[in-house]
Amino acid sequence: MEKKIRIAIADDHALFRRGMVSLLNMNDDFTVVLEAANGQDLINAISTTKPEVILMDLQMPILDGIRATEQIKRIYPEIKIIVISMHDEDQFVTRLMELGANGYLLKDADPDEVERAIRTIVTEDYYYGPFLVKVMHNRITNKPIKKEVPKLFVPIDLSERELEVLKFICEGMTTTQIAEVLFLSARTVEGHRNRIMEKTGTKNVAGMVAWAVRNGIC
Repeated sequence: MEKKIRIAIADDHALFRRGMVSLLNMNDDFTVVLEAANGQDLINAISTTKPEVILMDLQMPILDGIRATEQIKRIYPEIKIIVISMHDEDQFVTRLMELGANGYLLKDADPDEVERAIRTIVTEDYYYGPFLVKVMHNRITNKPIKKEVPKLFVPIDLSERELEVLKFICEGMTTTQIAEVLFLSARTVEGHRNRIMEKTGTKNVAGMVAWAVRNGIC
């Protein structure tokens, strides 16, 4: 039997939390190993329950989802976080992605999309659903017009090659595809990607794209 995906749910609304537990436990590939009503209880229990994926609300007492995301990604960078919230403000969403969230869903998302997001971030590290794609599109098309070329607005010293790689990442290209276009090895492209994350202080591909959008690169 294949290993089940271990999931934690953090939400201060017991009814929503229990509904998610029931939904996910109906799937033979998932198992809910942790429920928490706030971010602090979640963090306290991670070391013993060892979830692979966390479904995280934002507005919670004691420790909210923003601070919990930041702390978890610092201590447990391998854990995938999907934010599930009622908040749909563009700047708010991109900030969470910069902190390392691997996906962002609204609470009225279809149950099938929740399951699809979980599977996707386990295999691909991030999930860009219709809502997140719309947010990124809004950030790109509605940003103020700048006269200078985008790279002059980057407050971090990215090389020309790193900027190329970052732009291709924004377009959704894989490491292999980028390597083919730039006539580089996949390992070299991975090296550029890792340096970009280090320089920008981001945790994953989603965070890099959010940072690039905010800085006018994509």
